[in-house]
Formats: sequence, C-alpha cells, structure tokens
Amino acid sequence: MRDFKKYKVWELGHKITLEIYRITKDFPKEELYGMTSQMRRAAYSIPSNIVEGCGRESDAEFRRFLIISQGSASELEYFTILTKDSRVC
Repeated sequence: MRDFKKYKVWELGHKITLEIYRITKDFPKEELYGMTSQMRRAAYSIPSNIVEGCGRESDAEFRRFLIISQGSASELEYFTILTKDSRVC
C-alpha cells in the first residue's frame, strides 16, 4: 500500500480543494446546490481518488484512479471558466 501523503500531486489536490472551499463560501446562496456543490465535489474528488488509488494493490488500479482524478481536475477547470464567464462569483 502506498502512502498518499508523500505524493506531491495529492498535496496539490488538497490545497486546491481547500482553496475552492474558501472561494465558494462567498458564492451567492442560490448557487449552494448548483455551482458551489459541483465545484466542491470536483475539487475533493481530485485528492480522494489519489488516496483511493494508493490503497489499491496493483499499479494498474493505481493508474486508473489517477486518470479519474485527472478527469475531476478537468471538470473543475471548466467550472472555474464557467464561474468567471457567468460572473457567479
């Protein structure tokens, strides 16, 4: 089993998640179940999938969870673009 805390990518994902929580706390209340929720779920999915992959036995499973994490990062990137363009924040 791998120690997720020693991976720089997990550390960065954790920092991004904390920042997204900080930023979205000031979003309009009508976005609580919309953009706020979506962005937070995409953000915490990044480090949590890395952690889950570290708990798997094979390198192939670990890679699969890294790919899922990468997908969540792409999703979060889109949400940040949408937030900026739609002036949600």
